[in-house]
Amino acid sequence: QVQLVESGGGLVQAGGSLRLSCAGSGRTFSSYAMGWFRQAPGKERAFVASIMWNGDRIDYSTSVKGRFTISRDNAKNTVYLQMNSLKPEDSAVYYCAADDSGLYPPLNYRYRGQGTQVTVSS
Repeated sequence: QVQLVESGGGLVQAGGSLRLSCAGSGRTFSSYAMGWFRQAPGKERAFVASIMWNGDRIDYSTSVKGRFTISRDNAKNTVYLQMNSLKPEDSAVYYCAADDSGLYPPLNYRYRGQGTQVTVSS
């Protein structure tokens, strides 16, 4: 089992940047596919980005592609989401998720963190 803790959220003006971090516990973190999701008030949770256990494959939603970058440091058990050119519509609670099924992309993410709030002002 892995526990995930997100950090790095906050308030930023439109056009600004934030970097989210997700620290995972457990010795097998490097074997997990990792993903970022977000949920805005009144909306369903939406996929943002994902990365294969070794970083060989990365995927983004069309709404963030070219602005966000997902990366991971398995030595630090951490996955990152660098968010640039932020827009008010990027405001949401951002969650990281992990899956150890071996599938990529995962059909379902088995573990999820508590989330971190990102608010982008216009």
